[in-house]
Amino acid sequence: MIHYILIVFGVAALGGLILAASVLRDKLAPWVLSVVHALLGATGLVLLVIMLVQGSAPRQVLVGFVLLLLAALGGFLLASFHLKKKLPPKFLVFLHAAVAVAGFFTLLSLVL
Repeated sequence: MIHYILIVFGVAALGGLILAASVLRDKLAPWVLSVVHALLGATGLVLLVIMLVQGSAPRQVLVGFVLLLLAALGGFLLASFHLKKKLPPKFLVFLHAAVAVAGFFTLLSLVL
């Protein structure tokens, strides 16, 4: 299942790069892409919860889940700026991305 989880988060990350590029160019990101990015992230988190509930997941799964959950909370904060039609501070975009990348690479370490 970890391979599917990595694919879901990988596709979400590609969307995240486009979203971040918009904000870094001082433009609001496309709303539809923001929603797809969030849905993919939520799907990945649900798959991680399923993996954790099954009980035999390595510790990296829990660490990756916590990091990605924190990234998701940061994503909600970024979305709140988007709803107000304001650009978020760039450091929040970088922080969100850094935490998400750390979570992704933590999970990726399971297959490398």
